[in-house]
Amino acid sequence: MIIKEIQEYGEVRTKARAYFCYTLGRNLPNKLPNIEIDNIIAPLKKLSQEMGNFDSIYILDPLGIQVTNTVSINPTYARKGAGDSRSDRAYYYRTIQENRCSITDLYPSLMTNELIVTISYPIYNDNQELLYIVCIDISLENILKTVHPTSIDSIFGKVRKYAYGSFAFALGAVALLLFLQGLEQLLSNGFAFHTVSITDMFEATILLTLSLAIFDLVRAIFEEEVLGSHKKHEDGDIHKTMVRFLGSIIIALSIEALMLVFKFAITDSSKLLYAVALIGGISILLISLSIYLNAIKNNSKDKR
Repeated sequence: MIIKEIQEYGEVRTKARAYFCYTLGRNLPNKLPNIEIDNIIAPLKKLSQEMGNFDSIYILDPLGIQVTNTVSINPTYARKGAGDSRSDRAYYYRTIQENRCSITDLYPSLMTNELIVTISYPIYNDNQELLYIVCIDISLENILKTVHPTSIDSIFGKVRKYAYGSFAFALGAVALLLFLQGLEQLLSNGFAFHTVSITDMFEATILLTLSLAIFDLVRAIFEEEVLGSHKKHEDGDIHKTMVRFLGSIIIALSIEALMLVFKFAITDSSKLLYAVALIGGISILLISLSIYLNAIKNNSKDKR
């Protein structure tokens, strides 16, 4: 689900920056006289223990040279890196340009090859001179756990995904059964098509139409809730699925109403009222769908 996680990061990036920059600002000294490296390392160690979800922490000087060894969860890179130049990294020159705490776009980590972001927090003395830049690398998974926990690893989020998957599977089975029943109804007389009754064709049409409607619903649920496909055109895709599903139901009901009209006209005309009532219900559905589509259209115009 890496695509969904990337899109979620884009949505919560501002929130993530605010959270981490606020946390660093509360714990690290800044804009004070006589700030030494030890004054930064001590609270940074405490902060790293409290956070516990970082990939690595290191400190740069104003020229982008790493002045401390990397504190990392990866033993291959831990306690190394002092003296390395990071002046060509985006998080360094972005902090220099903006003169404030910043958070990068996602990029692959050299340590784990996973997508990470870097929070860079500049530290100044009382004369507004840049002394150090504190850098914290956090994986995409961990930053979403911290800032947007319901999106990736919460119990509810996992249960919801499995629940939607189960519903999609069950509805898919129903769609398959309806499809098979429709084929059986249509081919009940083999290839002797001249013996197929109008009733059989109507019933097969209803079954196949319902199967198509349910299958389309299953596709939408599976793509959006299980696979996590992003709703880039949310107002279009969701409404399109809804309209298609309701349209299939209306078609199936209309065919059923037509069958009832023919059936009751031949067998028992006193029951035609039931067919008329069904047609009235279908009319209400059509009017409601028209109002729904008009509301969508007006909403789209307002957004423009």
